[in-house]
Amino acid sequence: MADPAHVLVPTLGRPREEEALSYALETFPDADVTVLAVVTPLDAPLSEGGILEREDERTEAARERVAGLLESVGDAQQRARVAVVDGRPGNEIPRYASEADVDHVVMHGHGTTSSGFVGRLLGRGVATTVVDRTARPVTVLE
Repeated sequence: MADPAHVLVPTLGRPREEEALSYALETFPDADVTVLAVVTPLDAPLSEGGILEREDERTEAARERVAGLLESVGDAQQRARVAVVDGRPGNEIPRYASEADVDHVVMHGHGTTSSGFVGRLLGRGVATTVVDRTARPVTVLE
């Protein structure tokens, strides 16, 4: 399999996402990298922060979060572009991967070995859903 030309690193505002971005940049040095911030709907069980803010404030907060992530990881600011979408991560990540012609997805599983409610809180549900719904290779870091 050839190295991917376009790698997607989704972010949900959870711990250790810089590891996924670092991995993508180091493992695929010639690939274009997109960091995708997903702003979950306010009615979703795990909307970021769990607070009720206006949509534009939440989108700006997601952009700022990604900017901080890019600053924290080596040459990410020079190599990665940023995209922000609204919706449920399990739907939006595979949709974006398909529409943006992504070749590979790299994300942190946030405790994918956990089970039940705690596992879903830590991201197990999102990572599993992305793997199941994405027609591209997905690397899930633990």
